[in-house]
Amino acid sequence: MATNIKLKMKIISAGTALQFFIRVSILCITSILVSCSSTPPAGKTPAEVLFQQAEAHVKKERYLLATERLNTIKSQYPYSYYSTHAELLLADISFLQENYPEAAAAYLSFKELHPKHEKMNYVIWKIAESYNGQMPSTNDRDLSLGKEAIKYYNEMIDKYPQSEYVPAAKEKISRIAEMLQQQDIYIADYYYRTDTYDSARFRYLDILEKYQDKKVQDYAMLKVVKTSMLLDNYSDCIKYADSYSDRISEGYKTEVNGLRKECQKKEKKQEIKN
Repeated sequence: MATNIKLKMKIISAGTALQFFIRVSILCITSILVSCSSTPPAGKTPAEVLFQQAEAHVKKERYLLATERLNTIKSQYPYSYYSTHAELLLADISFLQENYPEAAAAYLSFKELHPKHEKMNYVIWKIAESYNGQMPSTNDRDLSLGKEAIKYYNEMIDKYPQSEYVPAAKEKISRIAEMLQQQDIYIADYYYRTDTYDSARFRYLDILEKYQDKKVQDYAMLKVVKTSMLLDNYSDCIKYADSYSDRISEGYKTEVNGLRKECQKKEKKQEIKN
């Protein structure tokens, strides 16, 4: 009887030992597998590995996978060196996907949070580009975002005059400014065509203040004199014609002088009636 009990105990001990061995083996294998899949290469932090993976995904236009890696850096390694880089790359991903409103917001947030970052010239350039990317292709639509783009292009040029982006920024400022100028003329002409002469004259006077282009100046001066006459404001018609006589190009002088004479005649008739 005692022998049977000892035999059973040996069997139980052997079975327990075998179970323990199996469990330890499974844990070791699992540890090895986890180590292979998640442990960064020697000398690299987990955040660095994630960031490099994100960069590789961006190059292959796998933006969702890249975003997942970058968000992991921000949530799990917020104080890592690569956390700031992740913020900037997330903004770049929005820009690459042509999600310009979101990109502009992300770059602006980065600018506010990291004002002394080494890539600040790039960040300001991208803010301007994000606004520019939202511009319509024609000047008969809202161009207010163009003014924001010009604001940040100029900020980048002023702060970083040696930046590689300066030549392109100047070209884009010129193009947007031309669109804004043409829009102002378009609106003034619209009021003129619809016989809203008071609003038209106000717009033409504003154009004279804002733009130095000679052709635009000549056109606006002529229209100011015309709208004054059409408003039956003959004294202003004569006043503006006299004021512009030395400034307006020869090709416009004959017409402006003709309008001046007509306004003088109408003013005299008006005086006689009164």
